[in-house]
Amino acid sequence: QVQLVESGGGLVQPGGSLRLSCVASGMIFRMGVVAWYRQAPGKQREWVATITRKYETHYSDSVRDRFSISRDNAKNTLYLHMNNLKPDDTAVYYCYNGDDWGQGTQVTVSS
Repeated sequence: QVQLVESGGGLVQPGGSLRLSCVASGMIFRMGVVAWYRQAPGKQREWVATITRKYETHYSDSVRDRFSISRDNAKNTLYLHMNNLKPDDTAVYYCYNGDDWGQGTQVTVSS
């Protein structure tokens, strides 16, 4: 059974930083393409960033140059480093392996 467990969310002021983590189990993590998505209140879930098994990264225009996705295959963990956070980044952030979703972690950017 695949499990994806996110953590690291919280309340942060505009301009601040957070690092999200997603620990995977029940899958061969190193073989997979994994991604971060987010869903703001009243909006559809949207793609944020992807990292392939070859460590190629891709970002949505809204987060490029501010967010960085990385992975540690030895720890079965996916990360999202978020810098210069804006109120529009407020959302529940989810990790996704192409088939399964985590439960999400809340990020709130507010002064």
